[in-house]
Amino acid sequence: MTLTQFDREHPDTVKAFRTVRLLVQGYLVLSLLTLVVIALVRHDHSATTSAMWGRGIGVAVSAVITLWLVDRAAKGSYRAYRRLRFLSPIVVVAIVWVVSTAPYPMWMKVEQVLCGLTLLGVAVVVNGSHLRGQFVRG
Repeated sequence: MTLTQFDREHPDTVKAFRTVRLLVQGYLVLSLLTLVVIALVRHDHSATTSAMWGRGIGVAVSAVITLWLVDRAAKGSYRAYRRLRFLSPIVVVAIVWVVSTAPYPMWMKVEQVLCGLTLLGVAVVVNGSHLRGQFVRG
């Protein structure tokens, strides 16, 4: 099921996907800045670990995939929309778990909280009544 051209151009749909795209772009920028910081302090082995590199790269890849899903959903892909609906809150829960249990430095935990907040915003918008109504299976 996909959106019709009319539905994609509905002002509330355009606004919702613009908001989601901006949030995910923020998520991507935060994840790329994290990789830059890790790269800058890479020679200080007490400040960086392989786990930080792995997490940083994983989050950046996740952000790119999420942005791709947003673009596909905005074009009417029900499958991309469904993935956004279910993955965004799951990633928020995963971030809460990482922040509360992983031995990352405080700056990285703060970055993860900010990423979580952007994805929480995504979860709220894509699970809102307007977009859910646009993607009703018939």
